[in-house]
Amino acid sequence: MTATRVLVLNSGSSSLKYQLLDMRDSSRLAVGLVERIGEETSRLKHTPLATGGESRERTGPIADHGAALKAVAEELAKDQLGLESPQLAAIGHRVVHGGQTFTEPTVVDETVLAEIERLIPVAPLHNPANLTGIRTAQALRPDLPQVAVFDTAFHTTMPESAARYAIDVKTADEYRIRRYGFHGTSHAYVSRETARLLGRAPEDVNVIVLHLGNGASASAVQGGRCVDTSMGLTPLEGLVMGTRSGDLDPAVIFHLARVGGMSTDEIDTLLNTKSGLIGLCGDNDMREIRRRIDEGGADAPAARLAFDIYIHRLKKYIGAYYAVLGRVDAIAFTAGVGENAAPVREAAVAGLEGLGVAVDGALNLVRGSEARLISPVESRVAVAVVPTDEELEIATQTYALVGTGGETSAETDN
Repeated sequence: MTATRVLVLNSGSSSLKYQLLDMRDSSRLAVGLVERIGEETSRLKHTPLATGGESRERTGPIADHGAALKAVAEELAKDQLGLESPQLAAIGHRVVHGGQTFTEPTVVDETVLAEIERLIPVAPLHNPANLTGIRTAQALRPDLPQVAVFDTAFHTTMPESAARYAIDVKTADEYRIRRYGFHGTSHAYVSRETARLLGRAPEDVNVIVLHLGNGASASAVQGGRCVDTSMGLTPLEGLVMGTRSGDLDPAVIFHLARVGGMSTDEIDTLLNTKSGLIGLCGDNDMREIRRRIDEGGADAPAARLAFDIYIHRLKKYIGAYYAVLGRVDAIAFTAGVGENAAPVREAAVAGLEGLGVAVDGALNLVRGSEARLISPVESRVAVAVVPTDEELEIATQTYALVGTGGETSAETDN
């Protein structure tokens, strides 16, 4: 029997998202989420799509990621989809930071694990959790290929002129300071799906991808290759986000340290968890911000200002990436805000008609789970809503690597 199933794991600091897919038709056999790992109120929600069964939930303490994955395996076994199945070809893991080392999905070995660990200083919130997920899966199925798919990999095609910061080269190289970019699996998937929506090959299409969720990033994709992206050394740079500031004069950090007496940890917390939309108006949920604006009242001005700052930054990046690409065939909105917030899409392109960019008001209000165009037929630049599917992208890359017997090795940078 040919093994055609891939289990995708996305391990967060206190959560574990998972999907089991059959790569013969990319169908989902089961999906689920374990949240609040390490707390008394842990919760596992499991949905067996293959059998059409009802979602199941279990609550109660789940001590760590090892216990979480064992609980997931138990739920899968109830649906005859267990980890021991000979149909399981591999386990694919989302890993946030691969540096310059990992430019493709990679079969995990001890060298790979050591390099992911070495990158923890530039991804302290993500890489440790990703490592835990990999090691836990290895313990449960040591005979099975574990494949790491890196958020940064899609952006490794950026030219040095885009990836380098204008600081002393020796210092930058010593501490590996450069722009890496994130959300790469989403940008790869959405740029490819946008080309498909236009009926063209990815190699023939230039796309600006706007991944707008609680974390947000933009990318300029030229002929299927990323040539620029908004996030940098860490996910802090770029667009205004739910709790992150995005672009900031670096001297603000010195000012807060010298004049405000804040420590580096305090400044880090401020910029990553107390800034962005939540810092501007107290909410990081775009739905709540729009509700406050629409209802008026005492809370409306702060919400309106936060929205306007968010849009201003977004529009600046659209214009910048239009200039970088020279020719833009499409702008694609994706992720939670990008897929669902019509006012954000409308405001982001308002005033760009001279660049051939516009949205059709009626089409923009249509909600759906399929990729769709929301621009007028006569527009020079297509504007699209393309639901992202990072899990499918991870599964596809994983199966392409191990399902054909191939294996990608990483060349370690010095």
